[in-house]
Amino acid sequence: MNYILTKLLPQFISIRLEGRTALQKILANTGWLFVDKILRMGVGLLVGVWVARYLGPEQFGLYNYALSFVALFSTFATLGLDGIVVRNIVRDPSCKEEILGTAFVLKLLGGVSTLILAVVAVSLLRPHENLTRWLVGITAAGMIFQAFDVIDFWFQSQVQSKYTVYAKNVAFLLITLVKIVLILVKAPLIVFAWAGLAEIVIGSVGLVIVYRINGFYVKTWIATISRSKMLVNDSWPLILSGIAIYIQARIDQVMLGEMVGDTEVGQYSAAMRLIEVFGFIPMIIYSSVLPKVSSAKVENESLYYERLLNIYRLMFLLFLVTAIPIYVFSNQIVITLFGNEYKMAGALLALFSIRLFFANFGVAKSLFITNENLFKYALFTAISGAITNIGLNYLLIPRYASRGAILATIASFFVTVFFVDFFHEKVRKNLRIMLKAMATPWEMRFR
Repeated sequence: MNYILTKLLPQFISIRLEGRTALQKILANTGWLFVDKILRMGVGLLVGVWVARYLGPEQFGLYNYALSFVALFSTFATLGLDGIVVRNIVRDPSCKEEILGTAFVLKLLGGVSTLILAVVAVSLLRPHENLTRWLVGITAAGMIFQAFDVIDFWFQSQVQSKYTVYAKNVAFLLITLVKIVLILVKAPLIVFAWAGLAEIVIGSVGLVIVYRINGFYVKTWIATISRSKMLVNDSWPLILSGIAIYIQARIDQVMLGEMVGDTEVGQYSAAMRLIEVFGFIPMIIYSSVLPKVSSAKVENESLYYERLLNIYRLMFLLFLVTAIPIYVFSNQIVITLFGNEYKMAGALLALFSIRLFFANFGVAKSLFITNENLFKYALFTAISGAITNIGLNYLLIPRYASRGAILATIASFFVTVFFVDFFHEKVRKNLRIMLKAMATPWEMRFR
């Protein structure tokens, strides 16, 4: 049994796990992913705050504008292949080399497409801003090297994500130190963009190394047209959904940059960076309860809905526990971390705390969507949310700037998570369960 896992878990749990190799691997794998998230959230937040204070709202805003701009096109680089490649390798391990090779070529072509599209688009929007074009180009170039993430898919299929954590966290910690040095030597903004690209490149090299250490070679991969057609045929709904989701999540910063200015984007980004720290908590809950909810769906329908109800109750309580302190102490939090230059972000953080409500329920609702196989409906809700967000941003940003962007995002999440469900008979029952959970959070219990 995994030695570290044995030491960390209570003795009565360790005893139950003895001899259950598959479960041990799953728990150890989850532990590595959790450590990865905590490390990146903790260290990333501290250094990110330091970088923000050094750059100031305007340059920090410009950098985040570039990141968000590239994110709008990033679905063309990922192609929604992550889960599909893992699934296919598990189902047909004998075709591993073909699956990985074909996915690598597709992601490589997607990365090049992302780079071209992003640079052309930003050149049309900001034709006279060379720095902006360089920032977008450097950031988008990282999408090409993310083709090597197919190695991560292989380790996921083998429940061995620790090797990905090794490779990527060496790169993360190394570039974190580099960023600190850049701050101390007062480096210009564009060097931070190069550092971000270097992290992706080093992480990719690390993946190749750990893949080789495990006895495998990238040179044995093969790509076929028939396999590429199969992968794209499975992934195209996820590509469309990914585009809609990224638009809903990132279009605010791009539109703020175009309609108000980069300084406003800097204030907005500072508040958003803090609120995103809490985003991994519902995701961990989701990963933990998914097997139990899925098994209940097969075995006992009433137990299935009872578990959904209690998970929604848990998400509502989690919202209250996190959002209320953030709302009350938002100004103090922002000024303490980012300094007086970002004072305006305090009011934005208070507004952002409301977003946690929809984020928590949205993640929990994914349990229902997954178990009911309502992926086309999920695509429709994502597109509805994206359209709502763009429309409201266009109306609200000129009058209310960042506050308008946050209100537009909250309204779009309301459409995605709740409003559209009124008009879909199969999902309406889940909507009633969510409303009941909000009315009875104190009745939460699990079995």
